[in-house]
Amino acid sequence: MNLSTASSLLLLATSYTEAFTTTFHKSTTSCVLRKRPVVTRFHIDTLAKPSRTSSPRFSSAAAAAADASAVPSINEPTKTLTKQQKRIQQIKSEGGPLAFNTKYGALNPFAIYYGLTAIGLGLVWFMALTIMQLVYKVTGDRIDKRRRIPVFLSHVWGTLLMALTGCFPKIENREIIRNFHKRVSFVAKITIPLAFRLISGRKAMFVSNHNSWMDIPFIGHTIGWHNYKFVAKKELEKVPILGKAIMVSKNVCVDRSDRKSQLMTLKQGMKWLDDGVNLCTFPEGTRSRTNRLMPFMGGAFKMAQKAGAPVVPISIAGASKVMPSHWMFPYRPARNICKVVVHEPVESVDKTEEELNEEVRGKIIEGLPEEQRPLQ
Repeated sequence: MNLSTASSLLLLATSYTEAFTTTFHKSTTSCVLRKRPVVTRFHIDTLAKPSRTSSPRFSSAAAAAADASAVPSINEPTKTLTKQQKRIQQIKSEGGPLAFNTKYGALNPFAIYYGLTAIGLGLVWFMALTIMQLVYKVTGDRIDKRRRIPVFLSHVWGTLLMALTGCFPKIENREIIRNFHKRVSFVAKITIPLAFRLISGRKAMFVSNHNSWMDIPFIGHTIGWHNYKFVAKKELEKVPILGKAIMVSKNVCVDRSDRKSQLMTLKQGMKWLDDGVNLCTFPEGTRSRTNRLMPFMGGAFKMAQKAGAPVVPISIAGASKVMPSHWMFPYRPARNICKVVVHEPVESVDKTEEELNEEVRGKIIEGLPEEQRPLQ
């Protein structure tokens, strides 16, 4: 074999080796691309230049594993399902094995019973309110100017509903409200100390914490058969039946996005207090989703201070254990679970809004369990 023949054979072997190597790497790369839609430059470089300690097959597996970890969308549905499963487990642990979830809130057999009872009584309530609305329109508001009758009808609905569903809360210190609304007689003016006479026979601003829809019937039941108006957000006027009661009773509604509405609310609330009508409000402004007391807004305290009316703090404990925010109706009776604590009235005279706010808030916190108190 001469030198030219040897050179030709060497060149032929080299070309075969290069062709084989190129074909092998191309097929390996196309295989990886067919397995995963996303391949980075790092993966291709790894396949093209395998290390001494790893084979091309091992590099392909490593690239596929790295590519799988680089696609987060695969795990997203699992996270969503896990969240839904946790909510369903929570609902069933609260409401029993027959509880189920809907887009409007959770339900169980007791919640369905409560809802049907509320709606059944509510239809009668709605018709009575409609009749009174027509009477006021025909008479030009010349009768029942303080709208006592609609408040009475609403109180009847709430009392019957709580009686039929076992949802009356335990009330502590209710005698404070009874004494507060007593008329001061001539004999009492002589025998009763001046400090007591100053807070008897007057109307007040009742304020309470708020973390459940059950707070509304609870505070109404606590005040009793007296005339009172709620200071509520305007959106509640759109709620069926309840919205009718709010409008016919002339409750004080505020549009929190409108400064002019807030000023009108202040004037309307002061007028009701001057006319001898109690006001009720939740100074947090909305329900607490964490069940802990949130910061207070100043509107209620400004209203009470300008009208010279005392503020009666009320603590509502355990309402979220009966009807949390994710339930459509209460999932169990409130009896032996919920408690309402009435505190001594706080005079607004000679106090700033901040001082009044701080004192009332402190009293409400005293009546709350540890899990409802704000975090320090």
